[in-house]
Amino acid sequence: MKLHLGCGPRKIHGFVNVDALASVGPDLIEDVFTLPSFKHGTVNLIYACHVLEHTQRNTHQAVLRRWFSLLKPGGILRVATPDLRAAMEWYMATDRLQDIHGLLYGGQKDGYDHHGFGWDEATLTAELMATGFASVRRYDWRTTEHYFIDDFSQAYLPVISYDTRRPGGKVTGKLVSLNLEAVK
Repeated sequence: MKLHLGCGPRKIHGFVNVDALASVGPDLIEDVFTLPSFKHGTVNLIYACHVLEHTQRNTHQAVLRRWFSLLKPGGILRVATPDLRAAMEWYMATDRLQDIHGLLYGGQKDGYDHHGFGWDEATLTAELMATGFASVRRYDWRTTEHYFIDDFSQAYLPVISYDTRRPGGKVTGKLVSLNLEAVK
């Protein structure tokens, strides 16, 4: 089983698309942080794109532990969050704070759309390893089975520019999404 958490209106075929908002039409309406409908060790892949940062500073570890518990041995957590290092580098290079407001604070379009915490690669990798994951690495969104889904794993500044939307296609801009895969 594959879970796509916080799917919004972007559904991935072959995944159970889960969101807390019924209005976006998910396969399952449920809290993506606790996932009470799922049992331990039953999931092969969890894809959480720009979801984890919606937790709070003192709650995100419990969410990571819950997601870890759902995965089968060898299962993968594919997580994308704003990359705070990349966002700060962008700001320092351009002096354009307005470009990173969404990365820092969320879109604030509804009660769920606020960011409560953030990471760079080193800090999120350390937290995933402390949760019990055997390995963590960056992944390239263009090589995933959902590369064609235009989501925030493809967040570039100033904006994404590409010649194709296929694996290996040329992409320009600064990637400001931290895309990590962790193996249980």
